Amino acid sequence: MRTTGLLGGSFNPAHGAHRSISLFAIQELALDEMWWLVSPGNPLKAQASDMAPLSARLASAQKMARRSAIKATAIEQTLGTRYTYDTLCALIRRYPKRQFIWIMGADNLAQFHRWKDWRKIARLLPIAVIARPGYDDDAFAAPAMAWLRRSVRPASQRMN
Repeated sequence: MRTTGLLGGSFNPAHGAHRSISLFAIQELALDEMWWLVSPGNPLKAQASDMAPLSARLASAQKMARRSAIKATAIEQTLGTRYTYDTLCALIRRYPKRQFIWIMGADNLAQFHRWKDWRKIARLLPIAVIARPGYDDDAFAAPAMAWLRRSVRPASQRMN
């Protein structure tokens, strides 16, 4: 079974921090690969006029992912999903021989409780949270963290 990390976002544009946390997660979690899920749109954000078209954001992500175990994809558009939980369910059905791990920065954990079906996401697959300077205190104080705290494992424990 291949272990695949999933990092979602607008990637407007993809940048070095996306690449750095992905490469870090690949190494520390012993992932076979990382998929970037370049989102057609974020339901939590107003669709800003400065948002580049999906094709441009995907191209930016593909360029940033070159020569690595990172695959940039716009699979949410192909699947026709809008929310992370729906996307994850569709991916699990489509790729039954993969173990997926959701990767998120501490900034996203701080507002994870605002995501549609966030508890279902947490029950569906493992989540690895990558520290981000300036966000860690908010993440540890977040409503979602209170619920997730019982499942926290030390960073030194790799996924099996």
